[in-house]
Amino acid sequence: MLDRQEHNMLTREIGRSGIQASAIGLGTWAIGGWMWGGTDEAKSIKAIQASIDEGISLIDTAPAYGQGVAEEIVGKALKGRRDKVVLATKCGLVWHTQKGNHFFDYDSGPVHRYLGKDAIIYEVEQSLKRLGTDVIDHYITHWQDPTTPVEETMEALEQLKTQGKIRSIGASNTTPEDVAAYLAAGQLDAVQEEYSMIKRDLDTTMAPLCVEKGVSILSYSSLALGLLSGKIGPDRVFEGDDQRKDNPRFSMANRQKVAQLMQAISEVAETHGATCAQTVIAWTVQQPGITFSLCGARDAGQAAENAKAGRLRLSSDDLEVISTAAQKNLTDLDG
Repeated sequence: MLDRQEHNMLTREIGRSGIQASAIGLGTWAIGGWMWGGTDEAKSIKAIQASIDEGISLIDTAPAYGQGVAEEIVGKALKGRRDKVVLATKCGLVWHTQKGNHFFDYDSGPVHRYLGKDAIIYEVEQSLKRLGTDVIDHYITHWQDPTTPVEETMEALEQLKTQGKIRSIGASNTTPEDVAAYLAAGQLDAVQEEYSMIKRDLDTTMAPLCVEKGVSILSYSSLALGLLSGKIGPDRVFEGDDQRKDNPRFSMANRQKVAQLMQAISEVAETHGATCAQTVIAWTVQQPGITFSLCGARDAGQAAENAKAGRLRLSSDDLEVISTAAQKNLTDLDG
């Protein structure tokens, strides 16, 4: 394993906010349990605390992860440690109102995409309560809402910033057009988008714009829901409500191609005394424009493993070997 003294945790600024956070962040979607086969609160709290102990300071959550469950668990885990983390949560997926567009149904009823001022003002108070804090460091619009002008959304967010309830503003699941609209309406510090060796469209669509405008990219799914972790071989079986069960990306053919890519990655990993997953995450945050990588963890072991990726520095040769292998094996994946 990586020597803890080898490197310090890589830290970066969120946009132009002045807020510094670890380049590796903990994503808590799985901790909410929904679409991940339930949650184990005690284990989840240990995962969050282990992340902090290992040097991760960025923790990302959302009300939609288990309809408040993930935020409540994060709140419990941060008791006495709140000052050690940059806390990010989201707004815009609502179930307290029927405004906006219907997005999906949860056990308890419909969830809408809505970013009207009234809902944002309501949502922030709910999140602050669940998280047991009086300020959210980075507040993100979770999905975009075509029924509300970006100016109105931004006005609400800027107001919360003035009131000291949030410290910076982000947007998730956006297009370059959305980003331009936010920038025209105020200070957008980051976007949060899916990015991995398997999904690299940001390289051409979003990264150049974000680099030019000083907007960070918080990437999620760096390990592609575990496909790139080095732990899901061609023989793995998915069960229950595990979303990967019917996902074409997890087809047998894909997993065989990924297994070939993993051979190249494991050779680089070995020279650093790192795991394949750590190497994949380290590669991700060394791509142009990708500022942060949010990684899920459901127990303390996974959390510690992810954190160590923030102390791993790949050489330009390492990056080249991995990128070439990725191009060779991942160009025609299903899904």
